[in-house]
Amino acid sequence: MSEKLKALSRDDILGADDLPMESVDVPEWGGMVFVRTLNGAERDAFGVSCIAKQGQKEGQELLGVRARLVTLTACDGKGTRLFTRADEEKVGKKSGTVLARIFDVSAKLNGISDDDVEELAGN
Repeated sequence: MSEKLKALSRDDILGADDLPMESVDVPEWGGMVFVRTLNGAERDAFGVSCIAKQGQKEGQELLGVRARLVTLTACDGKGTRLFTRADEEKVGKKSGTVLARIFDVSAKLNGISDDDVEELAGN
């Protein structure tokens, strides 16, 4: 028989620390970075950024998706973002291998699968 869970209050929910972080080793950059969980509004904004816009060629909306997610989730040990949206293009010019490694951890931490990205893009 399962344990009976307590009913949560508004304060319980709003006070819960539900945005975990995870470290990613990046020896190519000489250390490691933290990756944080997106909050609900950030997750929605990421989803919108992956949706095909009228006039785009198929797949264009996914250009830079790794850099986009890394820019949103790379942080310091306190959870403060390392990059702003203005850094996205520069981040995208970093090693594809490194971006893929950080992207994979971020996607796992944020519950984003390849199918999710494809679905958002309408493919």
